[in-house]
Amino acid sequence: MPQRTGTHRLVAAARPADDGEEGSRMTDGTRSAYAPGMLLFGGDYNPEQWPREIWREDIALMRRARVNTVTLGVFSWALLEPREGRFETGWLDEVISLLDEAGIGFFLATPTASPPPWFTLAHPDAMPVGPDGVVLSHGSRDTYAVSAPAYREASRRIARMLGERYGRHRGLRGWHIHNEYGTLDCGPHAARAFRAWLRSRYGDLDALNAAWGTAFWSQRYGAWEEILPPRATQYLHSPALLIDFRRFSSDEMLAAFEEQKAEIRAAGSSAPVTTNFMLPAWNHLEQWSWSAAQDIVSIDHYLDTTGPDGEAHVAYAADLTRSWAGGPWVLMEQNARGIRVGDRTHVKAADRMIRNSLGYIARGSQSSLFFQWRQSAAGAEQWHGALVPHGGGDSPLFEPVVELGRILEVIGEVAEPPSDGPVVPAEVGIVWHADGWWALETPHLPNDALSYSDEVRATHRALWRKGIATEFVRPGGEVSHLRLLIVPALYAMARETVGWLEGFVRAGGLLVVTTPSGFADESLRIGAGRYPALLSDLLGAGADEIVPLEPGAGVAIEGGLRAEEWTERLHASDARVLARYVDGPLAGHAAITEADRGAGTAVYVSARLAQESRDILLAELAQRAGARETVAGAAALGVEAVRRRGARADFLFLLHHGAGPVRVRGEARELIRASDLSRGLTLDPGASAVLRVARGAEVEIERMVGR
Repeated sequence: MPQRTGTHRLVAAARPADDGEEGSRMTDGTRSAYAPGMLLFGGDYNPEQWPREIWREDIALMRRARVNTVTLGVFSWALLEPREGRFETGWLDEVISLLDEAGIGFFLATPTASPPPWFTLAHPDAMPVGPDGVVLSHGSRDTYAVSAPAYREASRRIARMLGERYGRHRGLRGWHIHNEYGTLDCGPHAARAFRAWLRSRYGDLDALNAAWGTAFWSQRYGAWEEILPPRATQYLHSPALLIDFRRFSSDEMLAAFEEQKAEIRAAGSSAPVTTNFMLPAWNHLEQWSWSAAQDIVSIDHYLDTTGPDGEAHVAYAADLTRSWAGGPWVLMEQNARGIRVGDRTHVKAADRMIRNSLGYIARGSQSSLFFQWRQSAAGAEQWHGALVPHGGGDSPLFEPVVELGRILEVIGEVAEPPSDGPVVPAEVGIVWHADGWWALETPHLPNDALSYSDEVRATHRALWRKGIATEFVRPGGEVSHLRLLIVPALYAMARETVGWLEGFVRAGGLLVVTTPSGFADESLRIGAGRYPALLSDLLGAGADEIVPLEPGAGVAIEGGLRAEEWTERLHASDARVLARYVDGPLAGHAAITEADRGAGTAVYVSARLAQESRDILLAELAQRAGARETVAGAAALGVEAVRRRGARADFLFLLHHGAGPVRVRGEARELIRASDLSRGLTLDPGASAVLRVARGAEVEIERMVGR
């Protein structure tokens, strides 16, 4: 039995949490809405980086800012287990006691994203191997081979200890397993696990060889041991191997997550479990399956631009996470005052920090949590923004944090979800799947400049700019409530997905498919016939040639549209031509078509549209489908309007990103200012408002003249 030491008594450790207080326990296999009874505010707290006299100062500042939740232990493995099997928890006991006395709850992390130095020395085979065959050394976070038995056992061991010691603490809001899963490994442990995964998927080598097309380049496998992860090779890997390795890696990391969750449950803890997704320019997880395995879906999100598109990025991440969760979710990390772009960190203004925080909450987040509480004085991220800056609580930079805490407290009623129906109603859906991302990352496509992330984000941005509420849908998901369904760049597509899309159209839906969706099957085999072969019957059109454009070049399409990067010589069989190419090598050829199928219509866009052109086309199609702006005229005035449904009322979030004051009128109560709208509300640029309105009630918004 591992030795456990600790000189500080854990306050309230023996008092169990109320099993219903968080409202997100798994019972019959379904996930109820996560309802913590308040909007959670705070973030990652790393007291181990500071002397004890700072701890009490931290607690005082947290109370001043109305912080009610922190995340503990994310990178504390070396302190919690300084030697293999020997645990030191006294410092954590003391910190939890201080938080408990102050009425501050916590997510407790398992620290397995950053194994300690002793682990590296004892288990060198558990270090990850890159595609180039180089074994990575200790010295940073995320340095582990997820398939290594020693790593998996050590992860289970510390998860079990934490579950036994803290799993029923009254302040425990949930379990934060690991941190930002995403380390890929091409080492020997991964190779063995990959082969086992392939056996399970294909059954035998004949099926695998057929699916992968291994007759090409004499790659036919005669034994499972011949299959390797995609390490560096002379030229190009098989596309099927590449995408299957990405699927395997996601499943393997999910298995590691499930093992830790099982240890926590076996220890008797029923607190909800999550792990924080990351939404950067890379993606190593298949989020739909991961979401099904969690009690709460959470995400870390950071802006990647200083411009106005940052607000569209907030909406994109929030809509995506709410869709994965199927309801309320948790924002686990954001940056309070910085935006990292390229080689520098730009300042995030205080009003933007508040508007962004409210933007996530408007779209279903139950929290505004940050990385981190106190800005580090040492370490690799000492210049990462934090709620408490290097200047401390006396810095004027801390005052916006206090104001955000006040706002979240006074609008806390929005955290109580509706008893039925969606948190954010939407009539437009965008199909999302990690296969689309991974498929477009396989090299040697007709134009490798296409990015799945860019295509999906551009599609969502077009609808956000028009103020149209949007959700994301998995292939095969529920779509009967949607008027418009968009499939952007889903290059790899299962046959079942084709039937699902056809069912949506025939039931009366308006479907929009953008290139290169449906070009290949799940194994990235190109379908026979015109592109996209899997969808050409549904679309009533197909292309016989792909015509990429030079970087920076573009061609005109009828209706004032412009294409860039990718065009196709498209032929309509039983589809109508909506727009043709005006100039360039395909002048006169169809560019956009539509076909009637049953009670609905399928539209195909054969070119990559520039953003402004995408905005125009999708706005027209949304209007045709009957999808309305959340608040009429708001988007044109630079005001983002989002309707979040609560238990007894609706809440309209108005976030003014534009220029010039606007006037809001209607039957509503404004929660931030504690005022009604009997005389209207003036909303200045940069300001925000949260209106409590009757279910389904609307407000009017107009530009103020003469001020």
